[in-house]
Amino acid sequence: MPSENFEADGQPRPDAAVNAASQPSRRDFLRYLQQGAAASAALPLVGAHASEAAKPAAVQRYVTLGRTGLDISDISFGSSSLRPGQEAVVHHALDRGINYFDTAESYTRGSSETVLGKVFKGMRDQVVITSKLGTDENTGAAELMARLEGSLRRLQTDYIDIFMNHAVNDLDVVKNPEWHAFIADAKEQGKIRFAGVSGHAGRLIDCLDYVFDEDLADVVLVAHNFGQDPSFFENVTRSMDFVATQQNLPRVLAKGKQKNVGITVMKTLRGARLNDMRPFEKDGATFAQAALRWVLANPHVDSAVITMNSVEKVEEYLGSSGWDELAAGDMDLLQRYAMLNGASYCEHVCNDCEGACPYGVPIAEVLRTRMYAVDYRDTALARDEYALLKTNAAACLSCDGQPCANACTHGIPIDRFCAPTHRLLA
Repeated sequence: MPSENFEADGQPRPDAAVNAASQPSRRDFLRYLQQGAAASAALPLVGAHASEAAKPAAVQRYVTLGRTGLDISDISFGSSSLRPGQEAVVHHALDRGINYFDTAESYTRGSSETVLGKVFKGMRDQVVITSKLGTDENTGAAELMARLEGSLRRLQTDYIDIFMNHAVNDLDVVKNPEWHAFIADAKEQGKIRFAGVSGHAGRLIDCLDYVFDEDLADVVLVAHNFGQDPSFFENVTRSMDFVATQQNLPRVLAKGKQKNVGITVMKTLRGARLNDMRPFEKDGATFAQAALRWVLANPHVDSAVITMNSVEKVEEYLGSSGWDELAAGDMDLLQRYAMLNGASYCEHVCNDCEGACPYGVPIAEVLRTRMYAVDYRDTALARDEYALLKTNAAACLSCDGQPCANACTHGIPIDRFCAPTHRLLA
């Protein structure tokens, strides 16, 4: 059943909104949030308080992942920062019932797959593994097969449950006939069971529309969080202008669900500046749990994939397992986070800044890598991701910043972020 925040088609319910006295612009509204004037007290409380309905730190719900028929934990293990020596974290997640593990060829330069392979040896049938590799429009089937073989060796398995075209942001990449030939061969050889795509950048909606229309994916992994969803900002103001570029996200998730495609989501913590929120958390309820409950309340989301690199994070994140609505107090935490971090978080699926740089710097991608370093506090991951960019922000070092100074429709000071990001990560 849909939660009370969403209609059956995934669109936000109109009665979830709170009347506003005015219709502020995007920039005015951002300043409004930063000044702490959001009227969260007017919002209805949903469900029990998290501390009043406390559940053991274990998976409380398994969901069938679309047409795959695989039953997976609603809170799933993201391994983008998994490194040797962290095997105990994986074992702890397994002990708590997590059975879906998401990795990629590029994560920690292959170490993520290696650690998972070491842990899963002898228990392969008890887990569902997704791995991914980044491609371009010219990547050939032979190269793709060779790279898949590398992942299989690192994972110490002869098959991967779901194999994804990683971080797609270009229709030509999605249309590449070599990828589709490779997928057909890999399935026939039993090296993968199901195929999919992942994405979090500006052309994600176009890519997903094509993938769903052409029936090219069994599972997708997409960026989705409370701040990318129109219903979150509707709870503060009737103005849809602020989130106009995101209105297609609920539509495309509903479309995938209608096609019986498994929907997994990432970037659920909107930058994951968890320490910023600790002073505002009460009675054991945390911002991370609120953010996870937000996406799990969407009837079109099967599972949230979230990076776990400590036993403590496994325990915390599992506090949201089994929920299909917000808890009392969750909205206050989410709005507080938006107030504290709204001026620095890049809306990756927005890409309004595209074309602002005369030197072709991919601003949204540069700011994404900055997020890994500054918000996630994982400089190694940030440097690895930055190195994958075809064009980096070197040109920003000698630019006065004027071309992109006002390019962000959400008020992020691009001109102050790109050059320092290059100095930090190059």
